[in-house]
Amino acid sequence: MKSQMGYLDVVVPSIEGTDLVIPNVKRQHMGAYLCIASNGVPPSVSKRITLVVHFPPMITVQNQLIGAVEGKGVTLECESEAYPKSINYWTRERGEIVPPGGKYTANVTEIGGYRNAMRLHINPLSQSEFGAYRCVAKNSLGDTDGTIKLYRIPPNAVNYVENFEVRHKGKKRTKSSESYHPARAQEHSGEDMENPGKRKADLSLSAEGIDGIYGSSAAPTRLQPHQHLVFKGLLLAVAVSVAVAGMMRNTRMTQLPQTLTHV
Repeated sequence: MKSQMGYLDVVVPSIEGTDLVIPNVKRQHMGAYLCIASNGVPPSVSKRITLVVHFPPMITVQNQLIGAVEGKGVTLECESEAYPKSINYWTRERGEIVPPGGKYTANVTEIGGYRNAMRLHINPLSQSEFGAYRCVAKNSLGDTDGTIKLYRIPPNAVNYVENFEVRHKGKKRTKSSESYHPARAQEHSGEDMENPGKRKADLSLSAEGIDGIYGSSAAPTRLQPHQHLVFKGLLLAVAVSVAVAGMMRNTRMTQLPQTLTHV
């Protein structure tokens, strides 16, 4: 069956017949079903039927390990699913219930027909608050729990990160892959460009050093970093070629008298 919601066409699965059988029913099947009777002559008649599935609680913990700084606040979160609705509360690792009030604030928010979000906010944290916490859900069909471990973060580690961000805030950064231009350097001479490739990018080579390869030139040649590497490779290849040619020439000069002797 196809229905229109706003500007979207939503395809709703439908089954023809007077009976709807759901084998092995699960909690995902919970919800409203619409029974429609039509013989082609409008209007059609419909009846809404709500399916309720009873099941024991289930708990999901997204973050099982949470770090916090002593003296600051932290929030622990769990998600529970149950029907009938469950009783939700928090305990410590030894089983003692966390009492609401004071530095502890516990609340449960319904996010669906059978889903709830459990939150425990602790502020401020002291040394005794670090350790394991259990979020517990109970109903008439059973109970379950999830565990969250709260560990202490040294304050100096947080201060180091904060100071690092303050020191580098507002500084202009340039990618090391970008070419360095002297004109731009003069414009930003008072700024910290922080370009690790800056000192290597400004490469120049006088034409006097390459007269033997490319001929004379009136002006120096400016090379980019990748061109400089290619040129170094070219010079190495030329040097090897010259050395090999010299060795071959010496070898021929040495072997020439021997050839004349045999003749």
